[in-house]
Amino acid sequence: MFMVETVTGPISVNQLGKTLIHEHFAFGYPGFHGDITLGAFNEEEALEAAVGAARQMMSFGVHTVVDPTPNECGRNPLFLKKISEATGLQIICATGYYYEGEGAPPYFKLRQGLGTAEEDIYEMFKKEITDGIAGTGIKPGIIKLASSKDEITEYEKMFFRAAARIHQETGIVILTHTQEGTMGPEQAKLLIELGVNPSKIIIGHMCGNTNPDYHKEVMDQGVRIGFDRFGVQVLVGAPFDHERVTTLLTLLADGYEDQILLSHDSITVWLGRPPVMNDQVAQIMGNWHPAHLFQNILPSLRDNGITEAQIDKMIGANAIELFSGASVKIS
Repeated sequence: MFMVETVTGPISVNQLGKTLIHEHFAFGYPGFHGDITLGAFNEEEALEAAVGAARQMMSFGVHTVVDPTPNECGRNPLFLKKISEATGLQIICATGYYYEGEGAPPYFKLRQGLGTAEEDIYEMFKKEITDGIAGTGIKPGIIKLASSKDEITEYEKMFFRAAARIHQETGIVILTHTQEGTMGPEQAKLLIELGVNPSKIIIGHMCGNTNPDYHKEVMDQGVRIGFDRFGVQVLVGAPFDHERVTTLLTLLADGYEDQILLSHDSITVWLGRPPVMNDQVAQIMGNWHPAHLFQNILPSLRDNGITEAQIDKMIGANAIELFSGASVKIS
């Protein structure tokens, strides 16, 4: 029986049910710890908001959420455990770091200069995956990796190599962040060359690119992809949702339904100051919430002839296959 770690303990992959593959209950850009002008993190208020979001997701039949918040972006497994215990939602957390441009590279760059960084990263992954995070006993169910726009930097490659090494020892799923619709094929190729089982890889934020051939180049390597930023439009170079839907329909027509997972990359609680948007951007981003997929995107897919069986795969069965390591058919 294949198992996956959640913040309340391991479960059978067959218990995953309807799954959102990429959502954040709390997230902050590195540096938020130093901005205390708005006061310290109010866990009671944050928990109320996060529990509300969890219950909203569950109202659409969601059983499981993967929260791939990187270690330096406010990952808080005990907070996630409280959400899970309050609602019954199964939550999978991560170990891993963000991409160089928006992550926290000085610490590991210092250690890179000392010649220990890659081994340090490997040991960090291993300790958290085997023993739990920071004495909590909570174990991550995925490794989060990320790359920059148009490149995988030398800094980022340290994490890819360390992740591949611990994946070969544990079989843990690797979930990635791609920046502005770039480097999906290169991420997949690098991880596979490093010995990662392609069926345990999901390349994230692929819906930042609207070229179907780009997606096929990734999926034809045997990995899965995330159309996981529905609601994010214009910002960070993101396309409009109607463009994502058009691209997705093309891929489904070409038989890739077993390799695509859907989500929003929503953020319920911002750590530090929340982003400020002008009225125009706020209107464009108005659907960036974890109900959008169910209220707007899935009805659009149905109107375009996508079947319930296909939808069930993209928000259910494909997650089970990912965490069980089931191979996909490469055309």
